[in-house]
Amino acid sequence: MNAVIGKPISRVDGPAKVTGRATYAAEFGLPGLAHAAMVLSTIPRGRIARLETGEAESAPGVLAVLTHANAPRLPYKPLEQRPQVDPKSGDQLRVLQDPEVHFSGQPIALVVAETMEQATHAADLVRVAYEPAEAHTSFDPARGHPPSEATAQAGRPGAMGRGDADGALAAAPVRVEATYIHPREHHNAIEPHVTIAQWEGEHLTLYDKTQWVDNDRKEIAHVFGMPEARIRVISPFVGGAFGSALRTWPHVTLAAIAARQVGRPVRLELTRRQLYTSVGFRPHTQQRISLGAGRDGRLAAILHEAVAQVAAYEEYAEATLSPTQHIYACPNLRAQYRLSEMDTNSPCPMRAPGVATGVLAIEMGMDELAVALDMDPLELRLRNYAERDEQKDLPWSSKALRECYRMAAERFGWERRSPEPRSMRDGQLLVGYGMATAIYHAQRGAGSANVALSGNGTAAVRSAASDMGPGTYTSMTQVAAETLGLPMERVRFELGDTSLPFAPVHGGSITMASVGNAVATACQAVQRKLIDLARAAAEGPFAGLPAEAIICRDGGVARADGSSAVVPYEEVLQQHNLGWIEAEASARPGEEMQKFSSAAFGAVFVEVRVDEALGAVRVPRIIGAYDVGRVINPMTARSQCIGGMVGGIGMALHEEAEWDTRFGRVMNANLAEYLVPVCADVQELEAIFVPSDDRNFNPLGVKGLAEVAICGVAPAIANAVFHATGRRIRELPIAPHRLLG
Repeated sequence: MNAVIGKPISRVDGPAKVTGRATYAAEFGLPGLAHAAMVLSTIPRGRIARLETGEAESAPGVLAVLTHANAPRLPYKPLEQRPQVDPKSGDQLRVLQDPEVHFSGQPIALVVAETMEQATHAADLVRVAYEPAEAHTSFDPARGHPPSEATAQAGRPGAMGRGDADGALAAAPVRVEATYIHPREHHNAIEPHVTIAQWEGEHLTLYDKTQWVDNDRKEIAHVFGMPEARIRVISPFVGGAFGSALRTWPHVTLAAIAARQVGRPVRLELTRRQLYTSVGFRPHTQQRISLGAGRDGRLAAILHEAVAQVAAYEEYAEATLSPTQHIYACPNLRAQYRLSEMDTNSPCPMRAPGVATGVLAIEMGMDELAVALDMDPLELRLRNYAERDEQKDLPWSSKALRECYRMAAERFGWERRSPEPRSMRDGQLLVGYGMATAIYHAQRGAGSANVALSGNGTAAVRSAASDMGPGTYTSMTQVAAETLGLPMERVRFELGDTSLPFAPVHGGSITMASVGNAVATACQAVQRKLIDLARAAAEGPFAGLPAEAIICRDGGVARADGSSAVVPYEEVLQQHNLGWIEAEASARPGEEMQKFSSAAFGAVFVEVRVDEALGAVRVPRIIGAYDVGRVINPMTARSQCIGGMVGGIGMALHEEAEWDTRFGRVMNANLAEYLVPVCADVQELEAIFVPSDDRNFNPLGVKGLAEVAICGVAPAIANAVFHATGRRIRELPIAPHRLLG
C-alpha cells in the first residue's frame, strides 16, 4: 500500500464545510434556545453608580436582565496551576460580580431574550451611570516594569543574557541602534466568538468556539466551583482563531450564568465590534535593538529592550526576547522585557505570540547593520549562523536553515538585487528586495488518543484536539492510515469534545508533534493487540509464533519474513468473534528536551513595488523556504505558509488598531476601517519545504509550522521598502502617511 504521509491530500472535512454540513458553535439548534446580548461599559476606569434596567426588562421577548446586583455570586476557586495560555499573575475579569470597571468595553450587564434581535434591542435600553476614576490609557514605556516572579518562572523573565553585552557594544567598530514600534493588532477571524450553554440538572454542556476544549472545562469548573466531570465542551469546527480562542473568555461564563438563570439553553455571540474588547489582541510593543559587530560582520554584541502593553488587572507576557537569544551566534547578549500597564482589556496570544514581534525588531536591525557594513543582508546572516543554541548551550535537534537560505534565494533571484537603495525601478515604480530569517521554538505537550478498529475494517481515531484551519482532521487521518496500513477512506478522525482523550492546547504549533505522536502510538497499540490475537488462534499461519516474527502491514497481519499472505484485520477479529478492538495511548515529551534545543526555521524573501507619489506599497512576490521537520501534508502545509505570509503583509502594511486615549477604545473596531489584506493585496506566494526529519525531537519527525510561517514576513517587507525607497520606516504599519511624511 502506498504511503500517505507526505502526500498532498485534500482536506477530509472539505466536503462538509463547502456543503454547510460542518456544525460551528453558533449552529447547534437546541430546543428552546434563547439568546443573550451584552451591555458594555463606556468608561475606561471607575465604578457603576447606577443601573436602570426596568425599560429593558419590560421589552418584548426579554427573559432576564443580569447585572452585578442580581447575578449569582461565583466562587472563582483558585487553580492549583494556571493553564499555560492564561496570565500567570493578576486576577482574571470576574464578570457581574461587583460594580468595578476595569476598561472600556467590559461586560457589565447581560440581557436574555427569545431572539437575538430582541436581546440586542433590550441591551440598548439599559441605562448606566458611572463614578469615573483616573485612567491610564496611553502607552508609556517609562512606566514599564519587569514581569512578576510568577510570570518569570513560567518562562517570561524580565532580563536574560550572556557575556558582557554593554562592554562589547562599546568596543565594537560598527554599531547600529534603532527603536521599532508595532501597534496593537487584532485577530479578526471569520467566525466570531460564540458560546451556547445548556444545563441539565447539575451538568453543563458548552458549545464553544475554542482551541482547547479541556481548558474551557477546567476554567468553567474553577469559576463555578463544580467538578470538571459535570462539564462537557463541544467544538468540532473553528472558523479561524489565530490564538484568540486559546483562553476561556468572560462571555463563556456569561452564557453559562444566563442559561442557569432562565432554565433554557442560551446562545451568546459577540459582534465584530465586541471582538475588539471582549477577547484579546497582539499588544502594542516598542523595542530598541543595539547591534555591535566587527568589520567582517560578525556580531560582538546584541542588546534588545522591549516594552509591551498589558492590562492593569492581569499580567499577560510574551516571548518577545526569545528569537534574539537563539537566532544568531553572538557571545554577548543583554535582553530586557518590561510591561506597561494600561486600562484596557487583556492582550492574548496571536499567531507566533511575542516571537513574530521579536523577530520583527532583530531582523530589521540586522538589515540596518548590513547597510552600515555595506554587506549583502544574506551574507551577514550566514556569517552569524548559529551552529548550536548558544543561550541554552545545546545542539539543535535539527537545523537546515542554510538550505532554507540557499533554496529561497535561488528561487527568488536574489543575485539580481542591486545593493544600492533606490537603484531598481519598473517604470515609475521603485522596486525593492528584502529578506529576513524566521524562527519559532518547537514544542510538545502531553496528549492522548483512542483507536477503535471495527470488524468491517474501518478505524475510528479520537482525541480532544482542535482544528481551527491547519488541517488537523486530514493530517491525523493520514498518520493513522499510514500507521495502520489502511486507505484514508477507511479511517475517521474525531476531535473537539472533552469526552474524548485529553489533548493539549491547539496553539504554538504543537498539535502534530503532540497529538500526532499519540495517534501513532495508539495505532501501534492496536496492532500489538491484533498480533497477540493472531498468535492466539488455534489454527492459521501465526499460531505459536513469537510476537517479533509477526508484523502489521497493508491493513492486515503477516509473517515478518514474508512467507505468508497478509491476513486482513477484519479476519483476525472474526476468528475471535470480536466486533472491534481498541486501544488508548499517550505521548509526552521526554529527555530530548534536555538534550537538544528545537526550532522551526525559515528564510523569507520579498519583492515590493512602491509608488513614490502615493506612498502605496505592493508586494508582488514572497518566497519562503522552511525547515519544519517532516511534512505530513504538503498541501495543507502550503496553505499554512500562505496564510502566514498574508498575515505578515497585514502586519507590515495594513493592520493597526486606532486607539483613542480619551475613551480608552479602539476606534476602528470593524472590518471597514481596520484594514486587513484582501485578494488584491495578495499576488505570488510560494512556500518551499527543505528536506527535514527531526526524530531527535519526536518519533514522527515533525517540528510545527503555523507560527514560523508569519515570522520574518513583516521585517522582510520593511527591509524591501527601505531598499526600494532609501527610507527606513521603523513604526508599523508602513502606511502612506508614514512613507510620505
